[in-house]
Amino acid sequence: MASRAVIAGIGQTAFGRLPGRTTESLNIEACRKALEDAAIEKDRVDGLLVKVPTSRVEMMYGQKLAEAMGMQPRFGGVFDQGGASNISMIGIAAMAIEAGQCEIALVSLADNPKTGSRAAYEKPWGDAADLGWSSVVAGYALIARRYLHEFPNAEELFRDIAIAARAHGAENPNAQLRKPLDTATYEAANWIVEPLRRDDCCLISDGAAAVVVMSEARAKELDVRAPVPVLGIGQGNSSSDVTLRADLTKTRADVSAATAFAMAGLEPRDMDCAQIYDCFTVTVAMTLEAYGFGSFDALHELGRAGGFGVSGDLPINTSGGLLSETGMPGMQLVLEGVRQMRGDSVNQVENARKCVVSNQGGIMHTHSTLILGQ
Repeated sequence: MASRAVIAGIGQTAFGRLPGRTTESLNIEACRKALEDAAIEKDRVDGLLVKVPTSRVEMMYGQKLAEAMGMQPRFGGVFDQGGASNISMIGIAAMAIEAGQCEIALVSLADNPKTGSRAAYEKPWGDAADLGWSSVVAGYALIARRYLHEFPNAEELFRDIAIAARAHGAENPNAQLRKPLDTATYEAANWIVEPLRRDDCCLISDGAAAVVVMSEARAKELDVRAPVPVLGIGQGNSSSDVTLRADLTKTRADVSAATAFAMAGLEPRDMDCAQIYDCFTVTVAMTLEAYGFGSFDALHELGRAGGFGVSGDLPINTSGGLLSETGMPGMQLVLEGVRQMRGDSVNQVENARKCVVSNQGGIMHTHSTLILGQ
């Protein structure tokens, strides 16, 4: 794009069990805080993009939210790629700003499956439900089983991913689960759907998060405190159900990452940290390899050496990710990427200047990538 987009403001609610909160109220709180962070008046916003709530899908939700916020945006609506929606919406906002369709956009996600409905995560899965295949976790367990067939010691990598996320979440005062994890506890935990243990699986959470997107020039004009440039964006969509895939351990994450890295003119080795969608630990392992951070053997050794920690060679999910900060799908990873680039994360990576963020939806159906930097 000729003019660079920036994330000018970020906002979030509390995460966890939030009884009595509607998705509208959660979205409004996160959006208000994002605008306050950017020091932008609501009336200046002319774009509103929102992810459809998983816990309660409804028509015209974007217009409903705009009405509740007292806004009449000229650009926007609802977008749905599951957990990949957030980065994709940021990309759409950036392109709309470039094309003159809007000037300042709010991008937001809220959901309340913890105190509302979890039906979307527990539903029977197509015709295979007659054979007992029910719930999202069963789909990921199928993928994890194949991954373990190809890499028999992958459970050790899963464990090290979970331990790193939980260590970071323990230091994050906003995290839903602030309890470190050790090897013995990980190995003693129950199976949720074998081969995925309890600590391989993300949290179920109420909450919301939002960002303000505008051009770099507009941010300078408005004297935004700490804008973070969007260097690259990308998507890659598998668009086929799990049982129809030729290879269960390959997704289109590589296409998404290659698009974003090419746009940024950067490579994986240029990244100082990574916020990787961790709905399940197997997702992180597959994404890191697809992004070009190393082969399975290299990642395995990196995990064993503590390389996923804040002071490691590849710090990942430094706020705790979906495994520890909040299970709400994806936007919280963007917020942590922004904090790392601003230098104000509670688990700050020293001299962090470049960060890659991944989002993923469905059962690895969709993927989106965001590269942030200074």
